[in-house]
Amino acid sequence: MALIQCSFFAQTLGLNVGMNVVIPERSYGIGVEAGGAQSGDKYPVLYLLHGLSDDHSIWLRRTSVERYSAEYGIAVVMPEVHRSFYTNMKSGLDYWTFVSEELPHVAQSLFPISGKREDSFAAGLSMGGYGAMKLGLRAPEKFAAVASLSGAMDILAFDHEGSPLADKEYKWIFGSKEEAAGSDDDLFALAERAAAAGVSLPKLYQCCGTEDFLYSQNVRFRDHVRSLGIALDYEEGPGDHNWGYWDEHIQRVLAWLPLQGRNV
Repeated sequence: MALIQCSFFAQTLGLNVGMNVVIPERSYGIGVEAGGAQSGDKYPVLYLLHGLSDDHSIWLRRTSVERYSAEYGIAVVMPEVHRSFYTNMKSGLDYWTFVSEELPHVAQSLFPISGKREDSFAAGLSMGGYGAMKLGLRAPEKFAAVASLSGAMDILAFDHEGSPLADKEYKWIFGSKEEAAGSDDDLFALAERAAAAGVSLPKLYQCCGTEDFLYSQNVRFRDHVRSLGIALDYEEGPGDHNWGYWDEHIQRVLAWLPLQGRNV
């Protein structure tokens, strides 16, 4: 895989941001098994999102995602979004517009990656799991599959379930709880609207460790989505909110993705 460490000016945000990208090559060297698309193709792409306290470098630093993705011939785009919750913030910048519109456009213009829905996927951990699921529910026409690992699924529960956000930071991002409830940042409401409208959703995957402080949120979201008749691949088992769990489960996500004609 080729690793590109990139900084670019995000017009949506009005500032420079970082992005790490791994791109398949025809030959990966000793000890790495190549697979999937061949050089010269537009490669399928996974937009891989970071959590609240991390940045665009973290997936490469804490896992072997570059090696894992080589087997499937898939590019991986890892953007920087700070502590934004992938949201057009009430008192801040438009990170939802950035990640859902500008980021794919920039990545496709700079690198040989596909813009087709059937080749586009999103995944993330914690805050990034929330962001990936929001991409799937709010921009379903752009993604074939999305995956949440230990996602912060219920933004209305942060006040009583180990909130990662201080009150003032929550208000900067979402406004009041009353404003957040039923909004386009509320995953439960997004699922309800998608089901009512009969939207063709991407494949959905969700996992969480049973010792994770976000476990109860994940169970509620699973039950809510299934009650609406929305298909969801769900996994749970022993595990906490840590990189051992996410390193294992990003490998499962890559194996689960509906890649077209993959060579595995």
